[in-house]
Amino acid sequence: MYSGITNAVAQISSTEGVRSLWRGIASVAVGAGPAHAVYFGTYEAVKQKLGGNVGSEHHPFAVATAGACATIASDALMNPFDVIKQRMQIHGSTYESISECARTVYRNEGFQAFYISYPTTLAMTIPFTAIQFTVYESLSKVLNPAKRYDPFTHCVAGGVAGAVAAATTTPLDVIKTLLQTRGTSSDSRIRNCKGLVDAAKTIHAREGMKGFARGLRPRIITTMPSTAICWTSYEMAKYEFSPRIGRIFFVDMLL
Repeated sequence: MYSGITNAVAQISSTEGVRSLWRGIASVAVGAGPAHAVYFGTYEAVKQKLGGNVGSEHHPFAVATAGACATIASDALMNPFDVIKQRMQIHGSTYESISECARTVYRNEGFQAFYISYPTTLAMTIPFTAIQFTVYESLSKVLNPAKRYDPFTHCVAGGVAGAVAAATTTPLDVIKTLLQTRGTSSDSRIRNCKGLVDAAKTIHAREGMKGFARGLRPRIITTMPSTAICWTSYEMAKYEFSPRIGRIFFVDMLL
């Protein structure tokens, strides 16, 4: 059991090599592009439908609902890639490629293995995205009330929004990880976990409530820069296309 981020990095590097810290990155790279396109495309389309772009008022319901719809669509595409990433990252993994991992998982556990964690993923990412988008939009209105293109405020708002959302949903991330890696466990109870409730009971029985906070700090530390970069890049793309053109492009792409 790792005692912290530094300890985890040191142990993984010394036993499996520094390169192992980047294991699974190929799976993320392949799935992330299409998933993010669906993610922000759905967000803009639903937000527009619900009147979230009307006037300068704050529309938290429209923003939260649009964010939830965005994650349902993008996670349906990304979940199999996330499962592959988790399998390639666990200790002792011998997979050399995405295709090898996918074939092995499918052969040993069937197609359902790629989506066994999807309901739990949604239970985590729907509130994560709703919180992230609401915090981002709210903080942006405080830091940038004129809604000008400002990379600094976009970056700050994105980072803070990601940190708040990550901290809030870490217990569900722990459950999701257990379900995604259950096929590699030697523990029969873990291997036979059927879903969110079963996995939560298993974690609580073995580690108590503290088990649900496992990985909290690493998750916040990794989420903050990723959401900051994501929002800054997104706002830059909207600015380059111009708000009107960008909105028409995203909405027409889906409708």
